[in-house]
Amino acid sequence: MTMQRPLDGITVVALEHAIAAPFCTRQLADLGARVIKIERPGTGDFARGYDERVKGLASHFVWTNRSKESLTLDLKHRAAQEVLARLLERADVLVQNVAPGAAARLGLSYEALHPRHPGLVVCDISGYGDNGPYRDRKAYDLLIQSEAGFLSVTGSPDEPAKAGCSVADIAAGMYAYSSILAALLQRSRTGQGIRIDVSMLESMAEWMSYPLYYAFEGAPPPPRAGASHATIYPYGPFEAGDGRTVMLGLQNEREWVQFCEKVLRQPELAQDERFASNSRRHAERDVLKLVILRAFSVLTADEVSRRLDDAQIANARMNTLADLWAHPQLRARNRWREVGTPVGPIPALLPPGHTDAFEPRMDDVPALGQHTDSILREMGWDDTRIAAMHAEKVV
Repeated sequence: MTMQRPLDGITVVALEHAIAAPFCTRQLADLGARVIKIERPGTGDFARGYDERVKGLASHFVWTNRSKESLTLDLKHRAAQEVLARLLERADVLVQNVAPGAAARLGLSYEALHPRHPGLVVCDISGYGDNGPYRDRKAYDLLIQSEAGFLSVTGSPDEPAKAGCSVADIAAGMYAYSSILAALLQRSRTGQGIRIDVSMLESMAEWMSYPLYYAFEGAPPPPRAGASHATIYPYGPFEAGDGRTVMLGLQNEREWVQFCEKVLRQPELAQDERFASNSRRHAERDVLKLVILRAFSVLTADEVSRRLDDAQIANARMNTLADLWAHPQLRARNRWREVGTPVGPIPALLPPGHTDAFEPRMDDVPALGQHTDSILREMGWDDTRIAAMHAEKVV
């Protein structure tokens, strides 16, 4: 295996906090990029303080910030501008998700930077984009889930529910990441950097395209169906006789026949007109649910799963997070590594997308300001001036 990674030699300067931008840049670091994370002196990225669940560190922060260098810098201090200017002279990518308009006020808009740094890729991540009536609104993950209609189709019939992880932040981070990769590929051909404008709302709207089309031209939207599928049935959780839950999903009429014959062992149901198509099964889901639960009531969850496997029908366990930590498939595929943190090593998952060509970068999660002095020395400041910068609270 060669250790040359796709983004070795690429430098990313990140003015970032929370999740969307840090998740984007961590993935760039996974591929070998050097990511210099600029943080506020004293407090840093506010995600550092979200909780203390990982040996005193925040769960969000350790997830999205491994393999980075932390440089503390008070961007409002006049002397900080020279530090930032020197950083950008060496940078290939600038990523920022600071407050709306803040980057432009600091002279960090693409328009201001491009004449001096024509090869620089600038990626701006925001809640709503850089124009339009919502441009200046604050945006957090739950608010975007709501604004994008996600909550209208998620939850139970009686109550909407947010996703259990930061899906709007993750969506924006993923589109920023893939857009930056595309921009670097284009720069290799043109020599020119570009600006990328990633909106959390637009990222989530893309992910909402199926329910959008389902509700095309004013048609009724998909109903909130809890852990069941909103429009395909049977698809979702069913309790077995031992009280455990089996998740299953039927996709077509062939599987429906197999389900009746091999799982329910009631082949006559396959000929029942009430259940003769997915739309009919969906319409009669309350009746069909009782039939399925009655059949499952005399079986354990393991027995139900074995029947489903025999019928080649997709199924899964309703795992807890403890189950995921110990998942045999992740262990069998050697997906866990160990990374350092300021409080000792912790387990970390390899990024998805296995290749034999290189090993993803899996370096430490940085302490606040851990690399400030070394970065300043690298850019030409001596120890006397660095000490003065600390005293002046520039860094």
